[in-house]
Amino acid sequence: MKAAGVVAALAAAGWIDPALADSAEWNKRAFDVKSLDELIGLLGGETASASEAIHFDAPDIAENGAVVPLAIVSAIPGTESIAILVEKNPNVLAAMFTLPEGTLPEIQARVKMAETCNVYALVRAGGRYFYTAKEIKVTLGGCGG
Repeated sequence: MKAAGVVAALAAAGWIDPALADSAEWNKRAFDVKSLDELIGLLGGETASASEAIHFDAPDIAENGAVVPLAIVSAIPGTESIAILVEKNPNVLAAMFTLPEGTLPEIQARVKMAETCNVYALVRAGGRYFYTAKEIKVTLGGCGG
């Protein structure tokens, strides 16, 4: 029951096509994506622009891939949501946050990383997508690797 509510909320926020809101298929498809471009397509977008208006605070080296702290702040006006993608994880999509209007566009999370790779912060603002990326070196894997 909770999953259906989450999918409906994502559709209402514009993250996913409302036709997928009635289906658990979206959840499976979202967590099966293998790239930033594939996720943007699933969300109904066409492309994302690199942006220096997204501040991504993360360690250069994560000694333990099981708990990698991330902080993302968007200075893009009208930020609606922020997603975190970990390029070489079994599930590339790590988290998505919908930000209600008037909310500070700042998130903090801890993610698991299987190995050294790029981590992306994907921001949706004004119906457009923006991203920044940072390579994080992992010395001890955390995703079954």
